[in-house]
Amino acid sequence: MPEKKTRIIRQKVTIPATPEQVYEAFMDPVKHAAFTGSEASGSSKVGGVFSAWGGYITAKNLELEKDKKIVQEWTTSEWPEGSPPSRLEITLKSVPEGTELTMVHSKVPAEQADDYDQGWYDSYWNPMVKYFEGLRGEKGAKKKSR
Repeated sequence: MPEKKTRIIRQKVTIPATPEQVYEAFMDPVKHAAFTGSEASGSSKVGGVFSAWGGYITAKNLELEKDKKIVQEWTTSEWPEGSPPSRLEITLKSVPEGTELTMVHSKVPAEQADDYDQGWYDSYWNPMVKYFEGLRGEKGAKKKSR
């Protein structure tokens, strides 16, 4: 069976919050649900499984460095049959505007990569920015690059 074509999605955004707040928003199911507006559950420990968007996303935590790095094996309920899980790596760095979040999402099925590329902004980064702006009552997070 030939290997399935995959792509890598790279994104960098600035979130108006501390690295600790961004890490918690991503890894704590209650906070995750608060900023996405959708059900999340699971573990924030290495080896644990995390589910988001009412079970649409399933992630296994491979490596966690509190407030700095999240590495997960990641699939969705629409994952093509026979495709291996993707690898999601998020790094967080403190910057004057808040947190610079760098995401590398590799082994994404090629036929779904464009949708997921936009989906990260629509379902994660933009809602996360709005969530933290609402908490702080401020504006000002900026997309760094795509």
